[in-house]
Amino acid sequence: MENETLTITDHRTGKSYTLPFFKGCIRTMDLRQIKVSDDDFGVMGYDPAFMNTASCQSAITFIDGDRGILRYRGYPIDQLAEKCSYLEVCYLILHGELPNADQLKAWEAEVTRHSMVQEDVKKLLEGFQKDAHPMGTLMSLVAALSTYYPDAKNIHDPACRKLQILRLLAKTPTLAAYVYRHSLGLPYVAPDHTLTYAENFMNMLWKLVADPGWKPNKVLARALDVLFILHADHEQNCSTNTMRSVGSSQADPFSSVAAAIAALSGPLHGGANEEVLKMLDEIGTVENIPGFIEQVKAGKGKLMGFGHRVYKNYDPRAKIIKQTADAVFAVTGRNPKLEIAIELEKIALSDEYFIKRKLYPNVDFYSGIIYQAMGFKPDIFTVLFAIGRMVGWLAQWEEMLNDKEQKIARPRQIYTGYGERPVPK
Repeated sequence: MENETLTITDHRTGKSYTLPFFKGCIRTMDLRQIKVSDDDFGVMGYDPAFMNTASCQSAITFIDGDRGILRYRGYPIDQLAEKCSYLEVCYLILHGELPNADQLKAWEAEVTRHSMVQEDVKKLLEGFQKDAHPMGTLMSLVAALSTYYPDAKNIHDPACRKLQILRLLAKTPTLAAYVYRHSLGLPYVAPDHTLTYAENFMNMLWKLVADPGWKPNKVLARALDVLFILHADHEQNCSTNTMRSVGSSQADPFSSVAAAIAALSGPLHGGANEEVLKMLDEIGTVENIPGFIEQVKAGKGKLMGFGHRVYKNYDPRAKIIKQTADAVFAVTGRNPKLEIAIELEKIALSDEYFIKRKLYPNVDFYSGIIYQAMGFKPDIFTVLFAIGRMVGWLAQWEEMLNDKEQKIARPRQIYTGYGERPVPK
C-alpha cells in the first residue's frame, strides 16, 4: 500500500528512496541503499542507548508508557497480581497461556523437583567473604552452574531448554537463600517441597534450628509473590537486552543469566530501590522534604524512585506495590520511612517542576520500604529482583532462539578516532 511507505530524499545526491514500513517501523538495513557513491557503506541509524530502536519482535510483554499500561501475554498486570501466583505467571510467560488446575499442579511439581543444589555449591560459597555483595556472589554461582550441567549447551533441543529453564527457576531462590545465610554464618536450610514458591524461599532464609516450629507468614509470602509477579518481565530493559545479546552467541543459559544478573546489579537498574532507601535516610524527617525538593530542582540532588525510561505516567506496578504495603505493614508494623515516602510523593506530584517532566513514582519507590519491613537487608533487594525477573529472562532468551531473524548481536559504531598514520621509529 502506498501509505505504508516512507519516502526519503537525500539532498547530497538529489535521489529519493521509498522504504516500506514494517509493523510501523523502518528496517534500518533499508537505509543502507542510500549512498553517495557505489563504494559508500550506506546510511546507518545512530541511536545511543537504544532510545528509539526495536531490536527484536516479542509477544511476551506489552507496555504503553504514556497510558501506564503493563500486560504479560495480554493480561493486565493488576489482574495477574490480584488473581495469580508467581508460578502461574511463570507458566503464562513461558507457555503463552495461563495453566488450568491440572497443568498448574504438574508445573509446580516440576519446578519444586529441581530446587535442590549440589553439595559442592555450598563449598563454592565458602570461598566468598561473608561481607561480599549478594549480587556478585549470586552471579558467580549461577555462572558456575554451567559447569555442573554441560547439557545446557544443547540450546537447540527444546526438551533440554525446558530442563535448564526449570533448573534456573527452581534453584535461584535456593542459591539466593544460601548466599544470605552464608553472609550471616548460619547453616543452610534445604528446600521444603510442602511449601509454596515464596514460602519455601522465606523458610530457607529465616528458619532457625532453635525454632523448628517456625512457619513463613502467609500474608508476607503472598506479598513477596506479588512482588515477584511485578518484576517477572519488563520488555527490553538493560538486563533483558543483555540476556538476549549474550544468548545470541549461543552461550548456555546459565552464562547468559549470569550476564543478565551483572546488568541488573547496577544502581540505575536493579539497585534503584536500595538508592531510594538511602535517599529517605538522607531526608530523615517529613519536615526536611521541602528543602530536599528544592535541592533536587536546583540540580544538587536526585529524586530516586521517580521517573522511568518507558513510563511517562504513573508506573502501574507502583500502584500495586502501594496497595501491597498496607497488608505487609499490618503484620510487621509501619516502616517509619513510609511517612516520608508518602509525603515526598504527595509534594512531588503536585509540583509543576516534576509534573512538567512527567516524573511519577516507579516500581522502586515503595518496593524497598516493603522489603525492609519484611526483614530483608538492603543489599539483598536486587537479588529479590533477580528471582522475579528470572522467568522473563528465560522466556526472552527462548523467544530469541526461535526467531529466525535473530543473529549474533553486533551493533555498528561511528568511528571518531585517528585516520591512518605511520608508527614513528
